[in-house]
Amino acid sequence: MTVDSDITGLWSPGVRRLTASLSMTVTLVAFESLSVATILPVVSRHLGDVRLYGWVFSAFFLSSLVGIVVSGAVSDSRGMGLPLIGGLVIFGAGLAVAGTAPDMPVLVAGRIVQGFGAGSVPAAAYAAIGRAYPERLRPRMFATLSTAWVVPGVVGPALAAQVASHLGWRWVFLGLLPLVAIACAVAVPSLSTVPGQPNPNAAPIPIRAAVMVAIGAGLLLAGLTLATPVYSPLLVLAGGIMGVPALRRLVPPGTLRARRGLPAAVLTRGLLTFGFFAGDAYVPLTLTSIRHTSVTFAGITLTVSTMAWTTGSWLQARTIHRHGPRVLVAYGLALVVAGLAAMASLLWSAVPLWMALVAWSVAGFGIGIAYSPISLTALGWARPGEEGRATASVQLSDVLGVALGTGVAGAAVAIVHQHRGDPRLGLGLAFAAAGVVALVGVLVTPRLPGRTTPAAAPAESDSQGLVASPDATAREET
Repeated sequence: MTVDSDITGLWSPGVRRLTASLSMTVTLVAFESLSVATILPVVSRHLGDVRLYGWVFSAFFLSSLVGIVVSGAVSDSRGMGLPLIGGLVIFGAGLAVAGTAPDMPVLVAGRIVQGFGAGSVPAAAYAAIGRAYPERLRPRMFATLSTAWVVPGVVGPALAAQVASHLGWRWVFLGLLPLVAIACAVAVPSLSTVPGQPNPNAAPIPIRAAVMVAIGAGLLLAGLTLATPVYSPLLVLAGGIMGVPALRRLVPPGTLRARRGLPAAVLTRGLLTFGFFAGDAYVPLTLTSIRHTSVTFAGITLTVSTMAWTTGSWLQARTIHRHGPRVLVAYGLALVVAGLAAMASLLWSAVPLWMALVAWSVAGFGIGIAYSPISLTALGWARPGEEGRATASVQLSDVLGVALGTGVAGAAVAIVHQHRGDPRLGLGLAFAAAGVVALVGVLVTPRLPGRTTPAAAPAESDSQGLVASPDATAREET
């Protein structure tokens, strides 16, 4: 689809409804994400089985992997309306299962259903941005989507804490169902006006590979969580054998080796989300279980982090064309590492509680300036008609990073719990793992593209449909 040259702003007549619709959809996702993170310590105490704490997050994001890839393929061939409405309906079904769960395994099952639906939403939305908005407006649109987290960030955690206290935690899930219906009614008509633009030369997206990646990652995390001398190595090995070859089919060649250019950008996105969300998932548990604060205070900590993320996102929107993604992502990851270290210090009672607000604001600001530049790079390098494929690759790395991050952190907490150790040790290991991975991301950033678009048009895509030729990459790097 040719972008209308008359579109001068996000609220121009040609994209006004689309801007509002995408913002509303992201607002729904934001309410769910912040609410569940806030109340999960309460849910865990009620349903028991803290060993599955991390799986509440990991199961959601592993199933999102499949939803992202399926949505990316359908967005390229059929337009945005179908994957979005299907994703929202499945998301709502998962909310209903989670809200009525009698135990933690059923809650995890509900999160699997919910995750598949949620994964369909961003891939369709990002592809719509690539097709409907001119390149100069895309940074502002991503910043606007980050701003859609402001209202949920301000009221979501506190509201979730109050609902859990007065009505019960189940209504945090069930209360989101009306918002799903509203999002369907408003967003789907607008996205349906952005048609698919199939590329006949593009290879089909291997959906089976996405399923294999999700299963492989699940086996790996199960092996880490069990921590038994017999089954754990077997599960980890099986997960690697099943997941790694499949992952290589879904990302640009050279991604796992951090090859310069787009492959390194895709890898860095996973390292970024691993580091931040492995810590973010355990901020409420640290504050409520170790420092014995209220759920409301834990929610406020997530709120200030969300506001910092939005601030960072707007900063990158104003500076991305001057500094390029390489610089912004490097600074952002460094701030995430600093925030994780400061948050880990809260495990000692001598550290004042206000440090939690400072620490997680720093981490939130860091991911805010680092997150969107990677998405912009993928869109800038995508061929027309393959925006869904390109953004699905980045989103897959994104979600896999979250799933593995929360899962590895959860495994550390579960192992210490199984051996009746000090819970501060498990949480300390969780924050340490997150910090190490984020630091690896800092080391990879010199291999990122220096700008969001190549100096020359990307070459014909290979079987992955995502990577420019080596010559184009070399020109971009100079």
